Amino acid sequence: MSESGHNENEKIIELPVTITVREFARIINSSPIEVIKNLMSNGVIANINQQIDFDTAAIVAAEMGYEAVLEKQETDIEGELGEIPLWRRLISDEPPDLLENRPPVVTILGHVDHGKTTLLDAIRKTNVAGGEAGGITQHIAAYQIEHNNNVITFLDTPGHAAFTAMRARGAQGADIVVLVVAADDGVMPQTREAAAHAVAARAPIVVALNKIDKSNAEPDRVKQQLAEINLVPDEWDGDTIVVPISAKLETGLDDLLEAILLVAENMEIQANPKGSIFGTVIDAKRDRAKGVMTTLLVQNGSLEVGEIVIAGEAFGRIKAMFDHHSRRINKAVPSQPVSVMGINKVPVAGDLFQTIENERKARSLVVERREEKKLIAKASASTLSLEQLFDRFQAGEVRELRLIIKADVQGSLEPIISSLNDMSEGDLNVKILHAETGSISESDVMLATASKAIVIGFNVEADEAARRMAETEKVSIRSYDIIYRLTEDIEKALKGLLEPEEIEVVIGKAEVRAVFRISRVGNIAGCRVIEGEIRRNSNVRVIRDNKIIHEGPLLSLKRHSEDVHEVRAGYECGIGIKDFNEIEEGDILEGYIIEIAEPAEL
Repeated sequence: MSESGHNENEKIIELPVTITVREFARIINSSPIEVIKNLMSNGVIANINQQIDFDTAAIVAAEMGYEAVLEKQETDIEGELGEIPLWRRLISDEPPDLLENRPPVVTILGHVDHGKTTLLDAIRKTNVAGGEAGGITQHIAAYQIEHNNNVITFLDTPGHAAFTAMRARGAQGADIVVLVVAADDGVMPQTREAAAHAVAARAPIVVALNKIDKSNAEPDRVKQQLAEINLVPDEWDGDTIVVPISAKLETGLDDLLEAILLVAENMEIQANPKGSIFGTVIDAKRDRAKGVMTTLLVQNGSLEVGEIVIAGEAFGRIKAMFDHHSRRINKAVPSQPVSVMGINKVPVAGDLFQTIENERKARSLVVERREEKKLIAKASASTLSLEQLFDRFQAGEVRELRLIIKADVQGSLEPIISSLNDMSEGDLNVKILHAETGSISESDVMLATASKAIVIGFNVEADEAARRMAETEKVSIRSYDIIYRLTEDIEKALKGLLEPEEIEVVIGKAEVRAVFRISRVGNIAGCRVIEGEIRRNSNVRVIRDNKIIHEGPLLSLKRHSEDVHEVRAGYECGIGIKDFNEIEEGDILEGYIIEIAEPAEL
């Protein structure tokens, strides 16, 4: 069997009990969009990160020319558990005689509130959980501990359902996965998902059976649930070590660390400290005082201050390096997490980083990667705009208008769906593929790309990632705040009477730093432009706590008491908003203009 997971001659693929759309697409050498299309034709609506079961995947695989068989659920790192992460393949290219043992890298996964951060809190004797919003971990942390003269590196990844991608990246960087399962709650959806991430990352699993001190703990029931997802406890003659612990009472922790080291002993966890320097971006953020701070996990070679690193489209010379205690250091060795200064932009967590000879070559590589992304974007299928729909219908190319509906509240969603379902015109039908509350996300745009659908938003906005993807994939997003205008536009589209679409283009954002009261004028917002530019002839929406509280034209735009036509990012200005005086410090002002959309190329 090849590394991609199938035999090229027999076209047989091994699939786990559940698998993400992204991973399934990789195994069958297809694009996620093609897989999503095929799933839709079989009545399954799924986004790129969603899990599908084996039976569903097998049907799609058969239609795409493959025979699927259920893979053996092993926890041996050498088993056919999924694609070998790139960093592991690179280590395998190092000269065998130069490889040395390195500390195991362990990631903690599991369902929200099952005690992952409390466990790590107990292990490293610091109060991490107390500093997190709502007690839920928001960012990946990386640090090292020492147990019986053995070093272990820990990655702490979020457990909430909203952080699927971050959790997957955490698993990809690990040698061993500790799956935390609460003895009183059992196996939950994110437990299954986390186990799937571990399998995909080819990492063996140690189960930490937490909260055994609780009166309603049912360890035997949980072990049965674990066995049902192919994590059979070793005491039941399985391959999965299950360690009962209480993170709260700090019991069973030594047993857990011993289990981790035992599993590590049976693996070849090695690297070449004198070899090529590379590793994984664990986390990154922009600090106002220090600039871009990037957490890197060194996985081969020895990273030193002064090295030039590149990760995706970000690069830079390392100006300073800090260990997990925030102590300044000059060198990091394999399995060591470090925070570095000097990278020019925030890289994507999960990206591979490598050192590069000089900045000229780094810039050249970044240009190549950008061009590659553009080519991929051009090659992707474009969707229909409402304006093009009727022409395509008359030409016999389409028979239905596919819509994805997002609304602010359920009370808005239901009448919209009811109205649209009654609106089919002749042979041209309205088909609502997906409808729910919430802002327009990247997943919505991905679904629209795969299905040639149009995204309709009612009293909601598209987030920044969704806007960028929509622009790249030429997905039509239309926003409304009055239901009859929404239904009127759809009706006109079905009849071929729709006027050219007016679209709004966000041109900049400003943060309100202070509010000044000026007699006979009203409140003026003292602002700093943080993105793009603010123009005097633009409209502006006031955003407070991620909610739009006002939209309208600008009344005035001043800089140093002088009227100006525009103010760009990084500069301060005074903004007056027509018919709105309730501006507050901390509000975000989003400037936008209205343009007539050009028809998308097909």
